[in-house]
Amino acid sequence: MAARTPSAAALPRRRIGDRLEPTLIGFGGAPLGDLYARLDETAAQGAVAAALDAGINLIDTAPLYGHGLSEQRIGAALRGVPRERVILSTKVGRWMDPRAGRGDGSGYVGGLPHRAVVDYSYDGALKAFEQSLIRLGTDRIDILLIHDVDRWTHGEAVEDHFRAAMNGAYRALVRLREERAVGAIGVGVNEAGMCERFAQAGDFDVMMLAGRYTLLEQGALNRFLPLAEARGIAVMLAGVFNSGILASGPRPGAYYNYAPAPPAILDRARRIEAVCRAHGTPLAHAALAFPAAHPAVASIVLGAVAAAEIRANVAAAAATVPPALWQELKAEGLLPPDAPTPA
Repeated sequence: MAARTPSAAALPRRRIGDRLEPTLIGFGGAPLGDLYARLDETAAQGAVAAALDAGINLIDTAPLYGHGLSEQRIGAALRGVPRERVILSTKVGRWMDPRAGRGDGSGYVGGLPHRAVVDYSYDGALKAFEQSLIRLGTDRIDILLIHDVDRWTHGEAVEDHFRAAMNGAYRALVRLREERAVGAIGVGVNEAGMCERFAQAGDFDVMMLAGRYTLLEQGALNRFLPLAEARGIAVMLAGVFNSGILASGPRPGAYYNYAPAPPAILDRARRIEAVCRAHGTPLAHAALAFPAAHPAVASIVLGAVAAAEIRANVAAAAATVPPALWQELKAEGLLPPDAPTPA
């Protein structure tokens, strides 16, 4: 008999701000923008339906994902779904020019034929927000994030973008929060240091951090996550499988940070996997349980398309990991001694 997917009531919920209670596992909309492969509409709509059926209530997307296609598909999939059933998260920092055509090197294999215009100004943020409302078919956004203000994305230009974001986009988001057009505001970036800088510079409710607090690396542990706790900033984590190596395992060709994993990363992942295997635990289960144990973490956003993969993610999040596994990882120097782990 097939294992049952945990019900909506069984999937844990945490808090963002005063009013939002996201499920521990969220649905990441990047693949719906034709990130790695072109999806047909049936598959895209089915992915959103499968997430809702699995009890997930947080859906995260961004204008960049397929240059509006992810938002458009999510909006279509949510037609007829009670608005209060879903926590919608999207981002500002880019708006789409429908007349300029593509050619910006965003990496999406498909998507809409619209050019992404990087714009962290006040007016640019409001324009991006309004475009998102239209594509999503809603009159409000629950979580609105300033997207990709990091060195990973912009290189040396990051300092100019940080100043523009704090002088422009941030003020727009504060206004939208005051008007209750947005429930919570924050940033979504790839670097813990940038989360820390934003947390010190403004009044944010939530921050999404991709890839920097995982079973493989814990760069956010000592500075950003304690700061988030102290400031009452909820943390949404993305990329907890580090582009796949913690899901598939350290196999030949495994990816880490969107590129083939280097030898040192493969070796560390093999050592972690060996400990997991010794305790009868799939690597992917430990990779979800570890970041979820930090008290600052409100939700872990996972991108998926197949219904079976979504159900497997939810089931993995509910799995019990033996305490001895965490003890051995720390004893082997594969986790910091002070990293929170499940009780």
